[in-house]
Amino acid sequence: MSGHSKWSTIKHKKALTDAKKSKVFSKITSLISIAARKGGDPDKNPNLRTMIEKAHEVNVPKENIERAIKRGAGEIGGIALEEVTYGAFGPGGVVILITAITDNKNRTLAEIKKILQEHNVKFAELNSIQWMFHREGADWVSNNPVKIEDENIKKELEALYETLDEQQDVNEIYDNTGD
Repeated sequence: MSGHSKWSTIKHKKALTDAKKSKVFSKITSLISIAARKGGDPDKNPNLRTMIEKAHEVNVPKENIERAIKRGAGEIGGIALEEVTYGAFGPGGVVILITAITDNKNRTLAEIKKILQEHNVKFAELNSIQWMFHREGADWVSNNPVKIEDENIKKELEALYETLDEQQDVNEIYDNTGD
């Protein structure tokens, strides 16, 4: 049975699905705003075009997409989001490149350092590791992928990813090891 009232059950389920949708919509619109900084025309900005396509895939309303483009292009005010990149040396000398979108660089840096410290990962200067990666579109790709065979290192990296996943909104990990 549904309990006291069926409407109560429906209301709670709807609230959960609406919260999930809202989280996805805000992630996508933030990415659209960042991409729109390099130009608000999707025909001339492939990064923006890709983000708009992703927004259409998850059914973001057209008005939200247009508002995000205007915010990124500076036509309307709002929170100024920016992309920051940090580097780290993980277990076994694994190099980690962290890219984040934030409205507060200092807070983001402190949170990332705290997470890295919890997993015995050493924060590195960006210039000391960035040469190992090249940018393809919106993603960073390793110039020299390494296959991780040590199970302990794999477990540590998975634990680090899970911690980041719990505390951050958007995470992408690319496995270039050829497995």
